Amino acid sequence: MVGAEPKLMENGEGKPLSVDDLIRFIRSVVISNEKQEEASPFYVLDLGAVRSLVHTWFHNLPLVQPFYAVKCNPDPVFLKEMADLGTGFDCASSAEIETVLSLGVSPDRIVFANPCKPVSHIKYAAKCALLIRVKVPETSGATFQFGSKFGALPAEIIPLLRASQEAKLQVIGVSFHIGSRAINFNAFEDAIEVAKTAFNTAAKLGLPNLRILDIGGGFTSGPQFTEAASALKLALQKHFPVGVAEGLKIMAEPGRFFSNSSFTLATSIIGKRVRDGIKEYWIDDGVSGSMNFLKYDHDEVVCTPLITGKNSRRKEMKTWNSTVFGPTCDAEDIVLKDFELPELEVDDKLVFHNMGAYTSSCGNDFNGFKTSAIPTYIANQK
Repeated sequence: MVGAEPKLMENGEGKPLSVDDLIRFIRSVVISNEKQEEASPFYVLDLGAVRSLVHTWFHNLPLVQPFYAVKCNPDPVFLKEMADLGTGFDCASSAEIETVLSLGVSPDRIVFANPCKPVSHIKYAAKCALLIRVKVPETSGATFQFGSKFGALPAEIIPLLRASQEAKLQVIGVSFHIGSRAINFNAFEDAIEVAKTAFNTAAKLGLPNLRILDIGGGFTSGPQFTEAASALKLALQKHFPVGVAEGLKIMAEPGRFFSNSSFTLATSIIGKRVRDGIKEYWIDDGVSGSMNFLKYDHDEVVCTPLITGKNSRRKEMKTWNSTVFGPTCDAEDIVLKDFELPELEVDDKLVFHNMGAYTSSCGNDFNGFKTSAIPTYIANQK
């Protein structure tokens, strides 16, 4: 399901909401929900941020077509916006493929990138051309490395390519992944050198010329992306200078880059106590839900306290050492610890920023707190 490179639609650069505008939008949702007696938590999806990120990607990497990793956040409105902006999609199952096809996306804008697939899923996508996934040196300093599970070793590449010849399967390119949330982008040169060796090996075996290079994911937004793009372009120019000029298609599988900062989560304080001078709060979402990533990804949590209308008479902004628990009976359901917060009351809000990557998609419904039922409100600033 890898084919012609779709073009970015002219929907404009897009403009993310400022923090002040985002908080105003959240306040408006809170007021509306109070009138309708609807409870939080809820997400806010900023479509202006999505458009801005897509623009940033193509501005920095015009030769690399992004195939968004659906597993990162499959919100349907978000996926539709990505489809309208011309990105491709990285799917990991037949169910994800069906979801993307239902948006009107053509199969040539999908890569079925899960390296090990159930037989039924392979049959579902039986007309796919193939990419060979190669193991690359783990030099990126990534939070999550994949080499122990995925990727052909150098000694395995020739047997795999020969097996594809014997089975009359069409191998059209090479893929790799330097790891999720990489910090050393010189790793791209190491990885692309391995990929180039695989290209050369296929040629020596008499396979048709490979025409696709899939550089995987691991990208984050912000200054690190500019650094990654620069390192990537240098590595491509070194190892594929002629290939790029002659029409080699280069694709990537970013997830976090597009989704993380596009979503914000608003939660409510549902309980409070003071113990040994520490203010302790309970909120209505937690580690079994949207904050599931805290179990394995100790990222810095960006949180804004939001005092509601009924408590707005409180002007004091002194902060206190605070702990924030999630709502479940799990003793490990701790969202924040030793965190400075102003004094809050029940029904005040905690707004968590950068909550689009592996949040709603990884949460469960433990204790009946249904992550799958958390609504999303759309902010659409163009």
